[in-house]
Formats: sequence, structure tokens, C-alpha cells
Amino acid sequence: MAQQKIVLKISTMTNEKVRQKAMEAAADILGVDSIGADIDNQELTVIGDMDTSALMKKLKKVGEVTVASIGVVEEEKDAEKKI
Repeated sequence: MAQQKIVLKISTMTNEKVRQKAMEAAADILGVDSIGADIDNQELTVIGDMDTSALMKKLKKVGEVTVASIGVVEEEKDAEKKI
């Protein structure tokens, strides 16, 4: 299965303390490979092969969560890596 890239908007993520709680909550979900947070836009970007509903349920404990976008992470082709 391909990895997903999920961008979530967390309305309460306005400071470092809440950002840290959100990142720790996302890290607890099985299958998460990468987490990025942007306090200015109140967005959390999660990449991995995980259960989206479990991620949302866990992050709702941090604050109000809405999905900004869901997509598939495209893997680089081996032919592009070869020189």
C-alpha cells in the first residue's frame, strides 16, 4: 500500500506546547513515518501508512481537528536516481 500524506488543521495549535502535544499524539499511531508542524498556519503534516481515523481520534484530544488534504506520497523512480 502506498504511503499517505495527510495535512490536518488544528485550531488550538498556537504555541510550542500544543505543537509538541500534537506531534507526540501523532507519533503514537502505528505506521507514522514523518511528522511536520507549522504553528503559523496551524497545520500538522503526517506521512506514513497509518489508520487515518485513529490519527484523527488521537488528535481530537489536543484540539479541534479538520482535514486540509489527503494524498498519496509518490515514490521516486529508480530510473531517475541513476545517473
